[in-house]
Amino acid sequence: MIFKPQTFHGERPAVADESPVDASLEQRVADALATSEGIGAEMLKVVASGSEIFLFGDVGSRGEMDRAVEVVLAVAGVEKVTVRLRSDEAP
Repeated sequence: MIFKPQTFHGERPAVADESPVDASLEQRVADALATSEGIGAEMLKVVASGSEIFLFGDVGSRGEMDRAVEVVLAVAGVEKVTVRLRSDEAP
C-alpha cells in the first residue's frame, strides 16, 4: 500500500502546538475561578495567549463578571484580561 503525503490545499499542514506555559496558566486561572466564592465557573472558558487571559461564557450578573476579572488578575503570570462574557442583567 502506498500513502500520499498529507496536504491541505496543496500545502503541507501546519501543526500548532499549544505552549506548555499557556496551558499551565490556563489551568491555574481555571482552578482559581472554580474555587472562588461568588463565581459560577461552570459556564466559563479560559484561553491564555502569553500573559493575556481571554474569558468567554455566561455569568449571572455584572458583579459576578467583575469578581471573575478580579480573581483572574490575582493569578501569578496574568498581566491582561480580555472579557467576552455575557450577563443575564441588563447593561
